[in-house]
Amino acid sequence: MTIWRLVPFIAAALVLAPVGVIVSSFFAPASDIWQHLVETTLALLLLNTLWLALGVIVGTALLGISLAWFTAVYEFPGRRFFSWALLLPLAIPAYVTAFVALGLFDFTGPIQTTLRAWLDNDVSWFPDIRSRAGVIIVMTLAFYPYVYLLARNAFLSQGKRSLEVAQSLGFNRKQGFFKVVLPMARPWIAGGTMLVLMETLADFGTVAVFNYNTFTTAIYKAWFSMFSLHAASQLASLLIIIVFVVIVLEQQFRSRMRYAENKRTERAQRIQLTGWHNWLVTGFVLCVLFLAFLLPVTQLCIWAIQSFTKDYDVARYLEFLWHSLSLSGLAALLICLVVIAMVYAVRRYPGSATRYAVRTATIGYALPGTVLAIGVYVPLTWLDGQLSELAQRWFQLETGQWIQGTLITMLIAYLIRFMAVSHYPIDGAMQRITHSIDEAAMSLGLHGWAMIRKVHAPILKSGIFTAATLVFVDVMKEMPITLMTRPFGWDTLAIRIFEMTSEGQWEQAALPAVTLVVAGLIPIFLFMRQTEK
Repeated sequence: MTIWRLVPFIAAALVLAPVGVIVSSFFAPASDIWQHLVETTLALLLLNTLWLALGVIVGTALLGISLAWFTAVYEFPGRRFFSWALLLPLAIPAYVTAFVALGLFDFTGPIQTTLRAWLDNDVSWFPDIRSRAGVIIVMTLAFYPYVYLLARNAFLSQGKRSLEVAQSLGFNRKQGFFKVVLPMARPWIAGGTMLVLMETLADFGTVAVFNYNTFTTAIYKAWFSMFSLHAASQLASLLIIIVFVVIVLEQQFRSRMRYAENKRTERAQRIQLTGWHNWLVTGFVLCVLFLAFLLPVTQLCIWAIQSFTKDYDVARYLEFLWHSLSLSGLAALLICLVVIAMVYAVRRYPGSATRYAVRTATIGYALPGTVLAIGVYVPLTWLDGQLSELAQRWFQLETGQWIQGTLITMLIAYLIRFMAVSHYPIDGAMQRITHSIDEAAMSLGLHGWAMIRKVHAPILKSGIFTAATLVFVDVMKEMPITLMTRPFGWDTLAIRIFEMTSEGQWEQAALPAVTLVVAGLIPIFLFMRQTEK
């Protein structure tokens, strides 16, 4: 049974290998293309990425904290509905929100077209959606639920009681919020903003739709437009260095936080808003939900119906759907099997080395998809070449590509990136299997696989189902890894959206986007069920 012990270390090595490949490319001799990028666009890429990250962090913090505070502490019309409905934007991939925003608010979109008809073509005052501010607003609307969810949990456990403490210290309600409540909720808010920062640095689809050049788009262009994998690797190495700096800073920040958490043993009575404050808060929350979820979904449905009635290619859509479903199913199965083995390894060999290996194996989610695509592609290409050479030398066979251009590359990249997603629900389910349960099972004559099948499996079932669902949906929505490593002609719904939005065909991209939104609603409903228990 020592195989259990090896699984976490193999998984950790699988994560570290592409990281090592990417980082080592930074010290490789510079190519002409890399020198050209350094001289022309590297400074702009750094500046664009910095401004985007700062803008989205500030935007999501302001939006997430304010919404969390209102729904956690105050009572206003529709609060119960808004408290969970504000999570719905998580169901929409950011790149889908991006192309809907462009389709609606661009110069040729219905809003500006209508305004020009009403105002005799005088719409010079209308803000340009194809700008840095436009990208920041779209990503803020897509990512604010990360901050909202964590901040709301903090306010629910501390909210009104913290205000009462502040009032006892002589502060008014406004002063109490900024001087007592907000500092106490800082660890949760910091966790949410760090998630937002990771998502922003890793984003490819949104910035590609807006044609806003960041590291992720530059990596893709260097590989597929300039045909320089080396230059793409060196760009990826810079991005991965930035990501690891962020991870280190986040860990240092958390380690310095020392705040006590009050468990929610009883619900504090909410503050009833009255008068115009009542409707102002309701209007603000409704406006955010409308812009972030209701408007994009409504417009997608309209476009999907219009495109479907105009002789939509249903056969191709079904092909894309099948590719997405089969690929997501394979990835979910593979990842859950590996994670189950890792969790059992920690259970059987609970040493520090095993736990450290598991922690290392689950950092892949912090790696941008474009970086992982290159980090996996480069060593697998080398391995492919070695296998072909051996086959030629030993058997005189022309094998061609064994691994390159197959689903294996994609599945390995998915495994590295999404192990963390499945690890937490499965590990949480494993924690419910105490040693006393094992001892009781052994007293009944159950050992080894019989115990796993009859005792462990029923307890782990819900956690495995949740993990598989989360991975399934994440793989369906994932774009950069699929785009950069897929076999020729293996297009998924996400790839179809990318191709159609690149050509400005919003209506053709709508039906695949609606399908992804419906899939994205599944984990939200699962979360709601968990919170209601």
